[in-house]
Amino acid sequence: MLRVLILLAMATSCAAPDTLTLHTRRRLETSAGVVAHEEPARWPARRTAIIVVDMWDDHWCAGAARRVAELAGPMDAMLAAARARGVTVVHAPSSVVDFYAGTPEREAARRAPFAASPVPLSTDERWGTTWCWPDPAREPDLPIDDADMGCDCATECALRDAWSRQIATLTIRPGDVVSDDGQEVHNLLAERGIENVILAGVHLNMCVLGRPVGIRQMVRTGKNVLLMRDMTDTMYASDQAPYVDHFTGTDLVVEHVERYWCPSITSADVTGAAPFRFSEDARE
Repeated sequence: MLRVLILLAMATSCAAPDTLTLHTRRRLETSAGVVAHEEPARWPARRTAIIVVDMWDDHWCAGAARRVAELAGPMDAMLAAARARGVTVVHAPSSVVDFYAGTPEREAARRAPFAASPVPLSTDERWGTTWCWPDPAREPDLPIDDADMGCDCATECALRDAWSRQIATLTIRPGDVVSDDGQEVHNLLAERGIENVILAGVHLNMCVLGRPVGIRQMVRTGKNVLLMRDMTDTMYASDQAPYVDHFTGTDLVVEHVERYWCPSITSADVTGAAPFRFSEDARE
């Protein structure tokens, strides 16, 4: 009898959905000022999606392209670990999803049944998709000046149409989804019963916040949203305000997101390995 009970317990344990234990960080206003506040969260993996924004195969800014190439390998390992635990992976290489036309991963998004959103989805257009602009009622201006588009190369790169697909380092596996469309992704998440969304990719001050599958839209439609802060980058040049190095500029935008939009985590919560850090980040 004891052996039967043990076997039943083991079977139940194996069948139970995996749960992600996440160490979230947000910014709270207190009498002592704005402080970082950390608290644990437990999300069912099968009710969670990771949306990868604009990890393209090239970029008009050489520095941005170099950092995406460095980030892609660790990100692919993170996505593999997430997939193994039951997380849905959504690849959102904006404006180039036609590269994946006819694939099962693209068709999964196209064929998901329509689901009405609780609020209207973005309709303004920018850079090949709809766009969620900053909300002055919710957030002030970003803490970095990116009006020059943020190229931090010694010689400023010329704007050009550089990308044609997602960077090939990021593997697309069965069960994944490819879409840069807000309604398609909303439909897909509803179809799969997903209420929890983690954002990764580039660039945080632009597309990760503003795309129709980005942070602003996901928060507005009522999802539980987290930013994976070590799996992102910004378009910021250190010769612009607030005149800090590139990676400190990224940290300032992370803090902005944590204060006004959603908490953040690191990839360590998925992989168990150390968080990613760019090789060019020379800070102590």
